[in-house]
Amino acid sequence: MDIDVSRDMIISHITRRSENESDWSFQSNKEHQEGVAKRASAFASEFNMADWGRVLGLLHDKGKEQKSFQEYIRKVSEYQSEITVEGNHDHAYVGGLIAKKLFPQCHPFLDNAIMGHHRGLYDDGDLCEMLKRSIPDEVKINNIEAQLKLPSKEYHPEDVHHIERMLFSCLVDADYLDTEAFMMPEQAKQRGHTSSLEELYRRLLSYLAKLKSEAPDTSVNQIRNYIQKRCYDTAGGPVDFYSLTVPTGGGKTLSSILWALRHAIKNHLNRIIIAIPYTSIIVQTAAVLKQIFGVENVLEHHSDRNDDDIKDSKLKQKLKLASENWDYPIIVTTNVQLFESLFSNKPSACRKLHNIVRSVIILDEVQTLPMDFLQPIVDTLGTLNRIFDTTILFTTASMPVLTGKITGTTLNSRFKGLSEIHEIIPESVHLYDKLRRVKLDIDDTPKSYDEIANQLSRFDRVLCVVNTRKDAKELYDRLPKEGVRLHLSRMMCSEHVKETIEELKKDLKNDQIPVLRVISTQLIEAGVDIDFPVVFRQQAGLDSILQAAGRCNREGHLGVGITHVFSLQKEHNLPPGFMTQTNNARLGMGSTYDWFAPKAMTDYFYQLYSRIQTFDKKQMSRLLYTQQMQMEEAAKNFHLIDDQATPVIVNWKDSMELTERLKSEGPTYTMMKKLSQFQVNVREKDMKALQSLGALEEIIENVYVVKEKSFYDDNIGLNINNKWLEETYII
Repeated sequence: MDIDVSRDMIISHITRRSENESDWSFQSNKEHQEGVAKRASAFASEFNMADWGRVLGLLHDKGKEQKSFQEYIRKVSEYQSEITVEGNHDHAYVGGLIAKKLFPQCHPFLDNAIMGHHRGLYDDGDLCEMLKRSIPDEVKINNIEAQLKLPSKEYHPEDVHHIERMLFSCLVDADYLDTEAFMMPEQAKQRGHTSSLEELYRRLLSYLAKLKSEAPDTSVNQIRNYIQKRCYDTAGGPVDFYSLTVPTGGGKTLSSILWALRHAIKNHLNRIIIAIPYTSIIVQTAAVLKQIFGVENVLEHHSDRNDDDIKDSKLKQKLKLASENWDYPIIVTTNVQLFESLFSNKPSACRKLHNIVRSVIILDEVQTLPMDFLQPIVDTLGTLNRIFDTTILFTTASMPVLTGKITGTTLNSRFKGLSEIHEIIPESVHLYDKLRRVKLDIDDTPKSYDEIANQLSRFDRVLCVVNTRKDAKELYDRLPKEGVRLHLSRMMCSEHVKETIEELKKDLKNDQIPVLRVISTQLIEAGVDIDFPVVFRQQAGLDSILQAAGRCNREGHLGVGITHVFSLQKEHNLPPGFMTQTNNARLGMGSTYDWFAPKAMTDYFYQLYSRIQTFDKKQMSRLLYTQQMQMEEAAKNFHLIDDQATPVIVNWKDSMELTERLKSEGPTYTMMKKLSQFQVNVREKDMKALQSLGALEEIIENVYVVKEKSFYDDNIGLNINNKWLEETYII
């Protein structure tokens, strides 16, 4: 394009296509706004608000018509680097003012999305202050023909903030994609090009048929086949809430995917999103799915994701791009990533949200949802289902109570659940009886570390699951130094944990190893496919105990295995807080239950709920279920893991080489991603202890390293000479 063309053009973007000084390309503001309008309209049409998306696109960059912005874009692009920028070149607020003028009845859906499309959605008070500004004289206000009405659905107060956020998502993603198509056309071409759900479904059926033909005809495999058939037969139901409650070892991962794919195809849904509480389960689940569907069709989106094994640079880039907006057929992510995005106000986090519309969400291990956020989470699931045609499938061995009205410790601590959840496996089938491979031996008499270690030492192959990192270290240190001893806790960095779990799986298959004893925190008790003849579990909530029991006699080779539940003496016992509440809920049930029966789990959750002080700890209802929505404040407060720990890089494998590169080359996304595999989260008092010992170095701002190898043990991880940290959930 001849550079003189730009003189009378209202420019949105400028780029140089080559090193040639005259090889400039210009995207007009009209072209960009119409491109964004087309994309945003298509995205919003998925929830019957196409005209809203179109208006957002047409107005979002009207502020670029200002003379000051036109000077700014010419200068910052270096097209005219000598030019002087006069006045304020901010542009996002202008379109918001025009939207409020043209469509006053649509506040705040249009104006907040437009004004925040770069910095994020505003709190109502700040938005109203922004709306007091004036539209610059040089900006033209053209009438836009649009019938902006909310879709004809029954709306609840908790729906409104999600509708605003979904429209925001449509605009942000459309803006990014249109800009990328102009500025980086080769990168834009790498998006998409994945298999259809129909093709993935055919691959799954082929895989399951082969798996079935090669599997021995055991009673456990017969039950797994029944569960799969039941999922196949019931998948044609309407978009709604469903649950797949299957005891550990019943093969719910593959069965849930079969149900979800078939259900999505029957209901013309767009993708499958699998949300999991722990990264250890995510990595394992994603590996299985990639084997079935191909690496190119499964997106992992979590903090521990490692794409180093992907040699194809184009595929690696494709997956990185897909993590920005979830435009992919199968996504495996964390509960944290999913729900914190749904309550975020930031463009980067909200960009993906419109691709949750018309999907199937599988919430795995649903019993781990945090109680103090349970109300806004359940409200959000209700909105996704009613307003955005999303099916929710809960999968677990320990289904919590999520329907009806529930009262906590006071009349004010109420929990309003869903109206109905359809269970895929009828209770009359008594799966818990048919898959009964374990019995519980519960002893609530307090024991010392030495007593428990002595009990463990009587067994050649035994797994012991405890509640805290301190307990794991103390018991590990007391085990006899014979055979293979393994320790697992989050005092070990992620890479160390992964290697240890892989070593454990190999050792379990090796009959030449006569003694194998493992001490672990809860990180191993959900979703890690291991099988021990004997399991010990420190006292905890019933759901946690049954999860640990699922690692005992998993394949049913022993007839009936035993899981011993033990209590530690008071000075070593449960830390205060939620863990104590869950154990007290179990103790409050008495001792006459069949602990594996669904009724026991239902009664346990009613006991637990009666001890909860609030199901909305950060008061999302006050911030968001109102006309004066506080989008930014809510986003700052909605964090599922209230963890004040600081990540510290430890000396493990090649981590010190990476830190030297970090110091010399500076931080990059790839570098920080690699280093995250070598981090341990450390609480404030332990940070002070490391500092007092001279062990801690801040190599760049807010990046800390413990270089001295003596502080990182090859067996137990980071070694701090004071109280060990309590186990936390994994982000």
